[in-house]
Amino acid sequence: MESLTSLKNPRVRQWAALKDRRERREQGCFLVEGRRSVTDALASPFPLKALLVTDPQDPFIRPGLPVFQLPEHVMAHVCDTRSPQGVAAVMGMRDTRAEGARLVILDGLQDPGNVGTILRTADAAGLDGLILSADCADPFSPKVLRATMGSVFHLPVEIAENLPDRLRALQSDGWVVFSSQLDGMPFREGAFPPPDRWCLVIGNEGNGVRESIRCLADRRVCLPMRGRAESLNAGVAAGIMMYMLLEET
Repeated sequence: MESLTSLKNPRVRQWAALKDRRERREQGCFLVEGRRSVTDALASPFPLKALLVTDPQDPFIRPGLPVFQLPEHVMAHVCDTRSPQGVAAVMGMRDTRAEGARLVILDGLQDPGNVGTILRTADAAGLDGLILSADCADPFSPKVLRATMGSVFHLPVEIAENLPDRLRALQSDGWVVFSSQLDGMPFREGAFPPPDRWCLVIGNEGNGVRESIRCLADRRVCLPMRGRAESLNAGVAAGIMMYMLLEET
């Protein structure tokens, strides 16, 4: 186990830089903070690059792991949270392809809390994976990771550089695309029964599903709103629709 005590150490600088999306892409790594999340990360297929601890007797330490001891001020510098729990893990990225009969598609969602909430809800509901457009909030950012509560390690999360092409490929293989939008058919009026294979598209918080995706949708749906609210939060709407679709499957 190597001890790193300086903020100027090259490794420390690299790990601290993982707060930035561009750095995560260039390094091919992301940082996981906290004991619950590190437990999930170590049990996942993502490769461990470095385990960071403040306590040299930490129970996470096991033979064969690349462990680095950091004093509290260095750990605080590396981590995004204000009060790190004394353990973090640098995990390597991996290519992931979302497969399965029930998928959620995120089209341009910008809020990390919404992305993390939807991922966590999809995991809880038993869906098979998520596909994100390239301009979504990064699923491996510190804020999204915290919001997923470890679910990012339970479901395949795919980032599609060309989301319309990815949807066309799914449709050609038998998936039916549900697009969530304000001018869609009320969800309980004609949208069911859902097919064996489906994907639910949730659009950007302000602009909704973009036109290049809307025009591909097999079914355009919305949640009936009896009150005076203009719209629902994207994470809330996604959760309701996921469970409603599952009830009919």
